[in-house]
Amino acid sequence: MARQLYELVGTDPARRFSPFCWRSRMALAHKGLDAEVVPWRFTENPRLTALGGKTVPILLDGEATLTDSWDIALHLDRSHPAAPALFQGPPETYRFIAAWTDMVLHLAVAKLIVSDIVPLLDATDAAYFIESREKRFGMPLAQVTAGREARLPEFRALLAPLRRTLGVQPFLGGAAPDYADYIVFGGFMWARSVSPLALLEPDDAVHAWRERMLDLFGGLARSAPAFG
Repeated sequence: MARQLYELVGTDPARRFSPFCWRSRMALAHKGLDAEVVPWRFTENPRLTALGGKTVPILLDGEATLTDSWDIALHLDRSHPAAPALFQGPPETYRFIAAWTDMVLHLAVAKLIVSDIVPLLDATDAAYFIESREKRFGMPLAQVTAGREARLPEFRALLAPLRRTLGVQPFLGGAAPDYADYIVFGGFMWARSVSPLALLEPDDAVHAWRERMLDLFGGLARSAPAFG
């Protein structure tokens, strides 16, 4: 069976906007592996349940079914050891950057872009998304993102640890990207895919890093449907 990667999309199946799916998409490219994209939408949960998962990405790779982006990365390094490694050293040393990205970066990005996602969904998914996210934030989505341009300096200040690191080396992985880069890049690719809001200033070291990430693997991410 061909390798398959289930990824979140909206009405346009080519516009993939899950930050976790982008981690796995970039990890596959890092290993030099292809995968058939299987589009999945918010209200298609029975399709995932049949595979033993609840969210995407899900990777089907031969006899293996991986239902989490972290487990996908571990699997790819284990099953394809001759290809470039995603983890330089014990994977456990990457858990902090994954936790910071999931709990801090993604939340900050969501508060700036979440209302932009609704127009990318069909009526059924839009209704689900609005109800579930408004419950999560405790307010209408338009209120979540209200005044977002004025809040950009606060968001950019949050990136200071990234900025300091990327001011002295081209990637979080050092001279070349590794899974740390893909973890963080997923959040920025999520924003780029769904929102016209410019999160980064052009002279920011984080912006320069994002540009390098967009150009990896023949421009894999840059060529994806996006707003900027």
